[in-house]
Amino acid sequence: MTDKFQNRYRIPSTRATWHDYNVGSYFITICTKKREHYFGEIANHEMILSEIGKWAVENLEQITNHYPDCEIPVYVAMPNHLHAIVVINGNNRVGGGCNVGDGRDDVHIVSTLSQPPSNPIQNNLRWKNDRVDEKMQSVSHRRGRVSVAMGGFKRAITQYAHQNNIEFAWQERFYDHIIRDNAEYRRIEEYIINNPDNWQTDKFYNP
Repeated sequence: MTDKFQNRYRIPSTRATWHDYNVGSYFITICTKKREHYFGEIANHEMILSEIGKWAVENLEQITNHYPDCEIPVYVAMPNHLHAIVVINGNNRVGGGCNVGDGRDDVHIVSTLSQPPSNPIQNNLRWKNDRVDEKMQSVSHRRGRVSVAMGGFKRAITQYAHQNNIEFAWQERFYDHIIRDNAEYRRIEEYIINNPDNWQTDKFYNP
């Protein structure tokens, strides 16, 4: 479904309007523009990162240094998209930009996989039925920490590409899904881990 805005089509936000995106765990997907293979290629079920792919991995691994309340315990870089579990602990304010990395070789899944954050949905749903209208009004005027951290991450990768004359562009938006319980966390974790093995049947597959 699309809406027309200033003679251009836009995709309506799929974000949960009753949730403030300031605490909890989220399944994030960020795609490249037109699903181009900017991050590398899959060979023998393994992701071989390009230069910009390595930089993206470095920034994901180091994001807590720049956003102290943001952790990414699980992620995978694919040819044209990134999947990650992003945990916002709500204890700190989001800080400045994310612009780190030293070009190390591919480390495409962070190995904190065996232990998800304790009670990853703690404080995830912060509204009560008798205050839905009040909460939604408040949410509409706030920019969540997930958006701040992911926006900073995307800007860092774009800046690096421009500075090094690397062709690269993001899809304008990113997809997010609130992880509601430990069982869902485990299912998403398994999906991320197995993503390279399932590349040819992946919804984002673009040969």
